[in-house]
Amino acid sequence: MHDVSEAATSPRIRRGDIIGAGIAAALVLTAFVVPRIASEHWRSKLYAGAAPIFGVWLPHIGWGTVPAIVIAILVVAQGPPLARRMSWRPLLATAWGTAIAWAFTLAMVDGWARGFTDRLTDSNEYLHEVGGVTDIAAMMREFSSRILDFEPDSWTTHVSGHPPGALLFFVLLDRIGLGGGAWAGLACMLIGTSAVAAVAVTLRALGAEERARAALPFLTLAPAAIWIAVSADAMFAGVTAWAIALLAIAARPAGNHLAAIVSGVLFGFGMYLSYGLALLAIPAVAVLIAGRTVRPLLPMIAGGLAVAAAFTVSGFWWLDGYHLVVQRYYQGIASDRPYAYWWWGNLAATVCVVGLATAAALSRALPLRLLRALDPTALLVAAGILAVLAADISGLSKAETERIWLPFDIWILAATAFLPRSTVRVWLAVQAIGTLVLVHLILTNW
Repeated sequence: MHDVSEAATSPRIRRGDIIGAGIAAALVLTAFVVPRIASEHWRSKLYAGAAPIFGVWLPHIGWGTVPAIVIAILVVAQGPPLARRMSWRPLLATAWGTAIAWAFTLAMVDGWARGFTDRLTDSNEYLHEVGGVTDIAAMMREFSSRILDFEPDSWTTHVSGHPPGALLFFVLLDRIGLGGGAWAGLACMLIGTSAVAAVAVTLRALGAEERARAALPFLTLAPAAIWIAVSADAMFAGVTAWAIALLAIAARPAGNHLAAIVSGVLFGFGMYLSYGLALLAIPAVAVLIAGRTVRPLLPMIAGGLAVAAAFTVSGFWWLDGYHLVVQRYYQGIASDRPYAYWWWGNLAATVCVVGLATAAALSRALPLRLLRALDPTALLVAAGILAVLAADISGLSKAETERIWLPFDIWILAATAFLPRSTVRVWLAVQAIGTLVLVHLILTNW
């Protein structure tokens, strides 16, 4: 059993918590202020009107404002005790349902069209290309040839920037009669919010149910919900979160080969949703270390290879696509965006996604004694942070990381499980207030 009793942790907010939250708040404030005081020429090269968040400054309210406030109050007041005493499956269903309601009401602050139905129909988005895909087999064969920009048939920005799995998802959604921005947004939101349950399932499977229950209110009320409704990256996060959860189930002493195979299939599909999701190998390794086993590795690899074989036979070679995407990346605004700002501005955006409570909890979640003891929660938090740092160092994600890094951020949010019970409501309130301030001051692009 990996859980640590409440008596083993400080029963109050300690100096390390305040320092962690303070440093994170200072980073965010600096990232917002620097573009405001810099020259207009330099600021224009950021290509983000509310840098480090991709959006524009626009104080506003909407019909989602009051419901969002009500949900926040209810989760702060009732979330922690319910998470401790509810039966497991009803708890997961309640957390997922609340996460859906939280994400949806935040989107509705911007309105039905701007906040939900139109976000995936922009000229640079996936749905812009769906109508032109009349032959899926032909689309797969020609996909790589249309990645580079400035060609007559170049893919739109987001389609070209990802492997074909992302476009294929929306094409198939359309083919089953769920076409258009509303259905696409709903699918992304439902799959993305399910990551809340997936993180909890992962921790419980690794023997950390107490930690899972402690983290659930924070996962449910996460600032990440602003970008989970609605972005395709939310769907990526949900798919890969369940890949990790199934791997954790397969890593249990009883073992489960089917779970390992399905985990590999989801990991494999994740690789064809976004090139950057290759970094989820880090949390996967963390799960195997926490489970003290490599038993699920072969069936998981087999499942992943089956997906890779299917895409390869269809005409898309992953490595070709990746190298072409790097070229396409520097054909666009990425060549102008200053890395000198974005390498740390990205981290400020990450703080906006995970919240100050998560920053406060990091000193509790990452002491060497927990990592050496192979504490599953600590290992997954560390893995999420390593994935974010690797993505940041690559320089291939300058801006917009509040959505791009959602698949990594959800594991960092698990750090909140280490906050003492007596302080949980305070930190939940901090999370809620920060989220509400962001969504009402900035009109985000996602």
